[in-house]
Amino acid sequence: MSKNTAILKWLLFFGAIYFLGISIVHTFGIKVPLLYIYFTVPSYAYQDRIISFLALGWSVFLFTAFIDPVKNRDLVRAVHVAGVIAIIGLSVINSTTDFTALSKNIQPSSFWKETFGLGLYVVLLGFFSYRVGRENAGS
Repeated sequence: MSKNTAILKWLLFFGAIYFLGISIVHTFGIKVPLLYIYFTVPSYAYQDRIISFLALGWSVFLFTAFIDPVKNRDLVRAVHVAGVIAIIGLSVINSTTDFTALSKNIQPSSFWKETFGLGLYVVLLGFFSYRVGRENAGS
């Protein structure tokens, strides 16, 4: 296994564990920064449950891609595209929502930091997916 494939596998595995963590904290309504992006924003239990099962789906997709990212190349691409769209969506939410109308204690800058971190993950996933694809283009 090449170094690029190994790094891609670790990124996919980390993503699967991360989204599993998101699923767990949302299931129980435990607002943990990094696992709960809008952790200072009030939410309802039904919203948390919806996010929980959607995050579990992401975890399953990422773990499936992790098993063999070369054979599951289309899944890796789909996860990457969905990740790019998610980052765009979070950026729109961060830019257009008046969080201070919900509470004066909300610091939107923390949401931008988390969005940036997830964006960096998506960039790395795309970069190493591209490199693995180039290595295996002749196969």
